[in-house]
Amino acid sequence: MTQWDALGIKIAYEEAVCGFEEGGVPIGGCLINNKDGAILGRGHNMRFQKGSATLHGEISTLENCGRMKGSVYKDCTLYTTLSPCDMCTGAILLYGIPRCVVGENVNFKGNGEQYLTQRGCEVSVMDDAKCKALMKKFIDERPQDWFEDIGE
Repeated sequence: MTQWDALGIKIAYEEAVCGFEEGGVPIGGCLINNKDGAILGRGHNMRFQKGSATLHGEISTLENCGRMKGSVYKDCTLYTTLSPCDMCTGAILLYGIPRCVVGENVNFKGNGEQYLTQRGCEVSVMDDAKCKALMKKFIDERPQDWFEDIGE
């Protein structure tokens, strides 16, 4: 764990709660620079709020970072409350983000973690109880929306 991991997951969780309170899927994210701890962006799943097919938590986080030189991403960690799906995994790889910290992978674990690791990205799973509880609550209350979010 790095000195910024607790902060990164805390921010990602805050974003997930915000998404849940807005009526969306409670997945949040945060991008932090590994060199100086600067928070470059934060976001949450906005698919329902914006009627979007692609605004997952990680994608929203990257969108909120704005345009940055490609080299910036290579010194960052992406924090996400839930194991990344294939789309979000692709974004992590596209920008060369070398590290991904996952709040939990009990409620969802696709192939993303394994693929990231195979491609040289360090993946750490925090097994965070708050992240697990919030996601489970959403899935239990809105299973049809959850399955829509993951494309099932």
